[in-house]
Amino acid sequence: MSASSQPLLAVEAIEVSIQSMPALRGFSLAVQPGEMVGLIGRNGAGKTTFMRSAMGHLTPSAGTIRFDGVDLAGVARHGRAALGIGYMPEDRGLVPQLTVEENILLPVWVSKRLKAKERLDFVYGLMPEVAEMRGRKALLLSGGQQKLVALGRALAAGTRMLLLDEPFEGVAPALSQRLAEVIFALKGERLAVVISQSDLNHSRRLFEHEYVIERGANVGGTRRGVEASEAPSHPLP
Repeated sequence: MSASSQPLLAVEAIEVSIQSMPALRGFSLAVQPGEMVGLIGRNGAGKTTFMRSAMGHLTPSAGTIRFDGVDLAGVARHGRAALGIGYMPEDRGLVPQLTVEENILLPVWVSKRLKAKERLDFVYGLMPEVAEMRGRKALLLSGGQQKLVALGRALAAGTRMLLLDEPFEGVAPALSQRLAEVIFALKGERLAVVISQSDLNHSRRLFEHEYVIERGANVGGTRRGVEASEAPSHPLP
């Protein structure tokens, strides 16, 4: 991929404060189409703040966030999902009284261009175990099962980019491995993925680039990881 091509996601020197406390201090990041990027930092470093800012839950006081050249400052929160951005928050964010399938379809319902059956087929094709519990209410699931459903919801909306906040945090090793397998299966396709985490135990081989964040700011530069061509892929619709 040409280094001069326009990033799909371009974050430039954003500043974000929470309750008057600086959380992001001139943070920058760029993600090319089809690229997998790791955002690495300790708890409290600003990873979740970045994700929430990209999704419109927090508003930067300075800097810009552009998606495919569009300044997201002028795009409502629900409109960001409609752009093809799927988001998996660290706390999963499922609606307890809705079924698994209803939770997955929530971002699809706000988009005029996504087709429910097509997106469900894609999600269930990647994660058959989620299809098996489609009729269960989210409140009846274990924490690990909820992680799978939250990933499925992000995949349903994320036709162009996924933002996954600490997907491996707080889950058993077997489920962590399963989550990594699903994400790895997307590698090499046009879907860009940003994964935040506090360490690289689960996913170093996933990334083309890694950004390190500390106290809300970039630390050093990016490091080249494995190439996309080294990994298996899963066909995207």
